[in-house]
Amino acid sequence: MLPLASETAPDTIVTPEPPPLDRRPRGTSAILDPRQLVEAFPEAVRKLHPRLMVRNPVMFVVEVGSLLTTLSAVLEPSWFAWLISGWLWLTVVFANLAEAVAEGRGKAQAESLRRARTGTTARRLRSWRIGLERYEEERVPAEHLQMQDFVVVEAGETIPGDGDVVEGIAAVDESAITGESAPVVREAGGDRCAVTGGTKVLSDRIVVRITSKPGRTFIDRMIALVEGAERKKTPNEIALNLLLASLTVVFILSVVTLQPFAIYAGAEQSTPVLVALLVALIPTTIGALLSAIGIAGMDRLVQRNVLAMSGRAVEAAGDVDTLLLDKTGTITFGNRQAVRFLPAPGVPEMQLAEGAQLSSLADETPEGRSVVVLAKRYGLRERAEGELGRLEFVPFSAQTRMSGVDLNQPGAWTVQVRKGAASAISVWVYERGGLVAGEVLEAADLIAANGGTPLLVAVHDRYGARVLGVVQLKDVVKDGIRERFAELRRMGIRTVMVTGDNPLTAKAIAEEAGVDDFLAEATPEDKLELIKREQAAGKMVAMTGDGTNDAPALAQADVGVAMNTGTSAAKEAGNMVDLDSNPTKLIEIVRIGKQLLITRGALTTFSIANDVAKYFAIIPAMFGHAYPGLRDLNIMALHSPTSAITSAVIFNALIIIGLIPLALRGVRYQPSSAADLLARNLRVFGLGGLVLPFVGIKLIDLLVVQFLV
Repeated sequence: MLPLASETAPDTIVTPEPPPLDRRPRGTSAILDPRQLVEAFPEAVRKLHPRLMVRNPVMFVVEVGSLLTTLSAVLEPSWFAWLISGWLWLTVVFANLAEAVAEGRGKAQAESLRRARTGTTARRLRSWRIGLERYEEERVPAEHLQMQDFVVVEAGETIPGDGDVVEGIAAVDESAITGESAPVVREAGGDRCAVTGGTKVLSDRIVVRITSKPGRTFIDRMIALVEGAERKKTPNEIALNLLLASLTVVFILSVVTLQPFAIYAGAEQSTPVLVALLVALIPTTIGALLSAIGIAGMDRLVQRNVLAMSGRAVEAAGDVDTLLLDKTGTITFGNRQAVRFLPAPGVPEMQLAEGAQLSSLADETPEGRSVVVLAKRYGLRERAEGELGRLEFVPFSAQTRMSGVDLNQPGAWTVQVRKGAASAISVWVYERGGLVAGEVLEAADLIAANGGTPLLVAVHDRYGARVLGVVQLKDVVKDGIRERFAELRRMGIRTVMVTGDNPLTAKAIAEEAGVDDFLAEATPEDKLELIKREQAAGKMVAMTGDGTNDAPALAQADVGVAMNTGTSAAKEAGNMVDLDSNPTKLIEIVRIGKQLLITRGALTTFSIANDVAKYFAIIPAMFGHAYPGLRDLNIMALHSPTSAITSAVIFNALIIIGLIPLALRGVRYQPSSAADLLARNLRVFGLGGLVLPFVGIKLIDLLVVQFLV
């Protein structure tokens, strides 16, 4: 009897496991190399230009204060005025240094990409069209190519620009972009036709239609993105900047109006002291590190082979509630693969495997090749030429829906072997006087009901026409994807598979993959409507896909992650591109998005708490003489008013340098509720920001006294 298709089939497909989440990004070592600070220093100085500084209101105020203290030191020279001026300037430079280091890391990563796009010559075709065998070509620099130009690329040549393969199939080395050494296959038609300029063809020959304008290729965009040249502030970052600017304005008014009261109390303050008070009051720490945090979030994605087209996309990833995944090429491999042979009653399994192998040799479809691969696992060897007699292959065609071979041996019966769709093979057998066993048809129906595709293998020889059995094809779910979806569920993200398959097939794949829900027979309009419905319910939606039919949904989603193996339309529509084409990479994207938000909140908490200690240092120093009761606030027992103010300003500058590694690395993310995250922020960064300045200012005060007394 035929085994039931619903029984557990042996795992016949070996797939690579996804990389672990905690892997160290390739090309990285320490979070912050001291050499990076040295290399970034000139850029930090260049950023002192007021036109650039005004973008950061907090640090712009510190720069203006630095100018005032420097002018005061020139007019009324004193070691105190010059010391305060020097450390205020260092505060501004250190703030710029944090941003310059973050940008510098991206520029270093872009260098190899820049090399990949230069010096390429294109073989442009004149008046080319599909099926044309003779054509003229001309050699032109890659930068002269225009959209809709056709170029031919052969083994060993570099693809001159972004485009789609319109003829041929080839293995392509994309290591210049993805960092992965394994070549990928690109072929005309389907969702794996997109190629990227700067990558290299390893085999065969393809014709590519250029789809990008000069200077706007995918690599050009990658370089701009990783260098941060086109980075825009996120809504959350803009809101935080407005809050910091508002606080700065409030404290400026407070300090300006403080001087008349100080004069009335007989405690008039110098310009350096007033500026030092202002710098202590405003949130300089978070103001200095805010840009670096945003740039570092995008940089961490680049290190994991994901390109974010905007900082907003990274931030939105941290709040994703619903994830939509296209099935084909995302949850499953792009084509169905043979996973099992089901022999007819009385037929040895090896005979079915041999018949399936022979009838698939002329089937160049991915499904046909997978049948040959499965047969080889049964120990079938390749025959020497002539061993089976003269072979006449019958290629697969969409009209006949079958492929096969005729074995002609001199003086013997010609053996015909065919493999194809159940209905087509059944007709072929009936026409030759044979019958199809009921068990075979039942097994085929059961495979189809479970979401698979049955192929029948038949033979016609001197014994007549008969069916040898069934080959079970199925969408092969990528290894480890069920566990990854379970992790997304623990993170509070609902997963929905969208596919054009019928409900039975969709249900079977959804259950095997472990997604929460599925949408079957989905059109591009259906996907778009589902996203809009989720967004209308207040959900943040992420979408991953690789096909042109996914483009509208990718554009509508809050986070649209296009697979690098997908079409140009998909990559243009999304606001992220996954160079590894691993759909479960969204777990890392979400973690990094949450890291960005948590890091910003943690350092804001630290900055506000950090200012408390500075109040205890500067306020008693300013007014302790006029109001002796304020001396009780000098709980750090600082040596003198000048040493107290100096120590507070020095600590304010050094803490920025000390926090750069944290801004670049990000605060470690652990799945938890918002209340737990707030409690952790207050416990770790609130308490730390409160205690650390008391210790640091006191130690600096002791050193200042040793050097100046």
